[in-house]
Amino acid sequence: MAGQKAPRNRTITMTPEEQQLYLDRCLRVNGETAVEQIVGRTLFGDFYDIAGRLPESFVDLLFIDPPYNLNKQFNSSRFTQKSAQQYEELLEGWIGKLLPLLKPTASVYICTDWRSTAEVKTVLERHFFIRNRIVWEREKGRGARSNWKNSTEDIWFATMSDDYYFNVEAVKLKRRVLAPYRDPGGLPKDWDRTARGDFRLTHPSNIWTDITVPYWSMPENTDHPTQKPEKLLAKIILASSREGDIVFDPFAGVGTTSVTAKKLGRRFCGIERDPLYAALTEKRLAIAGEDDTIQGFREGVFWERNSYLGKNGGGKAK
Repeated sequence: MAGQKAPRNRTITMTPEEQQLYLDRCLRVNGETAVEQIVGRTLFGDFYDIAGRLPESFVDLLFIDPPYNLNKQFNSSRFTQKSAQQYEELLEGWIGKLLPLLKPTASVYICTDWRSTAEVKTVLERHFFIRNRIVWEREKGRGARSNWKNSTEDIWFATMSDDYYFNVEAVKLKRRVLAPYRDPGGLPKDWDRTARGDFRLTHPSNIWTDITVPYWSMPENTDHPTQKPEKLLAKIILASSREGDIVFDPFAGVGTTSVTAKKLGRRFCGIERDPLYAALTEKRLAIAGEDDTIQGFREGVFWERNSYLGKNGGGKAK
């Protein structure tokens, strides 16, 4: 991974020596654990082996980005596509191990694609109160000659009970105003005129079109094939957790959930079994200690893509 990069390529890479250094920072779970032992840590190992050793009822927000039901290579491991029934049974097994870890007030978000969204909904309905289905647009994806290009993914939002936390004010989107309304006196109505242009804060919907999938010139990018953007996690974490709450990701990958939680003042814990990905998580956490910016989230609000031009209206769009 440590080959020569183009000057503008900011992809996070790692030498073998760095990988061992950062992997040594991960926690190997060999017995029962307490919350204080696992918070702020990357747990290195297999989810099925570790889940039963974790404390009960410690999770405020659960984010699950499991392997989708596709043939996919993840560095040292490969997921093999299954029948819909087999995948549903696999989901049921994952959820069964996660349920004891959740607080009664916990919120749950689980990622999927259109092929398996029905199976995810079926499993969630057995155990949770389903609140919504988020559809987010990702730019990446190959076109097809005989089908529509697949450029969206789903995230199901559910809760353990009717007693749950949701902060809509923390996740409003700052949008450009294209047809501004004015009151009878000619003043802006529900929008602001700034040096950058005309904007209004809008309530977030369940369709997210302001997300940029990590790519080579973004400082959060890695070579993980299905890495989720920090901006996506920031929306979920800000909406469904308070500062100091514990955010848990049992399929951590390269640690976007943990990194974003750290940047936003939440406690966190993640599980990852691939040594390279676990080490990359720790490297990203170290970088987050020096730089807590999240692309697309500035001045306490989320901005439409390419609309933030700096404090004085100049500079490169984010």
